[in-house]
Amino acid sequence: MRILIISQYFWPESFVINQLSRTLVLQGHQIVVLTGKPNYPNGDVYPGYAIKGNQCEWMGNVEVIRVPLRPRKSNNGIDLFFNYISFIWSGLLRFPFLVKNREFDVIFVFAPSPITSAIPAILLKYLKRIHLAVWVQDLWPESLAATGFIKNKIILKMVSYLIRWIYSCSDTLLVQSEAFIKQLSDLTNLNKVIYYPNAIGDMQKQCKQNKHSQLPEHLTTLLENNFCLVFAGNIGKAQSVETLIFSAQLLNSYPNIRIVLVGKGSMLEWAKQEVARLHLSNVTFAGSFPQEVMPLIFAKAKGLLVFLKADEIFSYTIPSKIQAYFSAGQPVIASIDGEAARIIKDAGAGLTCAAEDPKGLANLMIQLFRMEQIERDMLGSNGRKYFLENFEIEQQCLRLVDILESRIADKGVDVK
Repeated sequence: MRILIISQYFWPESFVINQLSRTLVLQGHQIVVLTGKPNYPNGDVYPGYAIKGNQCEWMGNVEVIRVPLRPRKSNNGIDLFFNYISFIWSGLLRFPFLVKNREFDVIFVFAPSPITSAIPAILLKYLKRIHLAVWVQDLWPESLAATGFIKNKIILKMVSYLIRWIYSCSDTLLVQSEAFIKQLSDLTNLNKVIYYPNAIGDMQKQCKQNKHSQLPEHLTTLLENNFCLVFAGNIGKAQSVETLIFSAQLLNSYPNIRIVLVGKGSMLEWAKQEVARLHLSNVTFAGSFPQEVMPLIFAKAKGLLVFLKADEIFSYTIPSKIQAYFSAGQPVIASIDGEAARIIKDAGAGLTCAAEDPKGLANLMIQLFRMEQIERDMLGSNGRKYFLENFEIEQQCLRLVDILESRIADKGVDVK
């Protein structure tokens, strides 16, 4: 297939769409990506990229065309608003000319927040008269309200009308969680909605391939000499970092249990200040690492942590780190509600408690610490089996192409 991918975020930013694109090319498909200048999560355009003008480059055999946007800067609400709007504006003005004489079978939009990145794709759909598929990663406007970025009910209502329009213009809506389907029932025709989970490559295979990569000596020593529980990913408002800090306080009598946070985010500085204020010696901020190094970190961990706020919207979501954790074959410790908790339980891949339950989370860490190694290995093995059956990237890319070809055949290329 000739697939035009539109995404506000793309390599070298770390998102699941990167590996999906690489795998589709390896499977013989032609991929062109229209995206912005990389600036997530720090807020500044990455070195080597100009703020102004278009740029073209290649990620292996994936052609990447970038348009200018306003960087996220401080990641506050105003900066994010202008960041989102600037991508829409650049996309509407520039995308039609950048692919003017090129033919594609389908437009595929990767749509984490903001789903508004689908707006330029809608224009291209009508100009090129081709199928538009949108991969929905977050529920809007619910996620805006849950994270506190927008509280005004009138604005949230206006956003809901915009989302309804985006869905109506889409020919196929892929959702990363089965729980999303019911939530979309009031916004669109469910006949176009299909469950398509986030997928990643095999972390254990990557660990073997990158066996010559090295971690900093101090991190290796920490991981090998302690019972380390690792959290990897965005340390933001949705993650309920407060819960983890409170849990760490309750673990003072277990000096061998260490919590290691890998990543960045809007709540990182707050978390560091709290750890310093409370004089917690069992929490380590390891910083960020390239994606290829993460399998090595996971392999040395005794368990992997995930936690989210106790908000209804987050109970529908499956954080992408779940797939990575399952793939690594390590036990999962989760303070989380809803769909993600259900999958962990169904897979038999770890231990769960309610979201925002610091005492419950601390007790889970202690429970895992007291387990025999054979019991921990079983949890990891169960998660890995579930990953191979449901989240492995090569199989899921084959399924994606089958879905798109079937949907195009059913609907043709007629524009609504």
